Amino acid sequence: MAVTSLRGECLAIHVGRRINSNQVIDVLAEAMIEHGIPEHIRSDNGPEFVAKELRKWLAKTGTRTLYIEPGSPWENGYCESFNSKMRDEFLNGEIFYSQKEARVLAERWRVYYNTKRPHSSLGYRPPAPAAWQTEASQRHGKVESKERFPLSHTAHYCDGQLSPSPVALH
Repeated sequence: MAVTSLRGECLAIHVGRRINSNQVIDVLAEAMIEHGIPEHIRSDNGPEFVAKELRKWLAKTGTRTLYIEPGSPWENGYCESFNSKMRDEFLNGEIFYSQKEARVLAERWRVYYNTKRPHSSLGYRPPAPAAWQTEASQRHGKVESKERFPLSHTAHYCDGQLSPSPVALH
């Protein structure tokens, strides 16, 4: 599960074999604490998003739900675009040997996506450049000493070197 904003930023990624409404609430609560309570949340009609507990919790926060009609992915273009980028740039290039590894790599990719990756819709700038981030909000802290992304299978990475002018990936 990924939580994205209208300005193209990925606010949270949850990795798991299954997801239930309580896990959705946990992820959304953390995103709301960090980024504020949204006016509405648009999602599909998956059981974890239409669950009574989630709807009651969202009502208490003052957030409305906007559900996508089945078979109408264009109603959520931002999310569909993000899901496509995540699949093409991250998921298709990795083999995960554990959920922990998937969580760590997904969080690294989320930070890269928000702070370094150029977005064509934003004039080839990232939605939340590193200059906007505080050390505490970068989540990955100082654990890594070497940047993992961009991945070797992205368009502007060749023979272990970044090309001088990165190309947009979407």
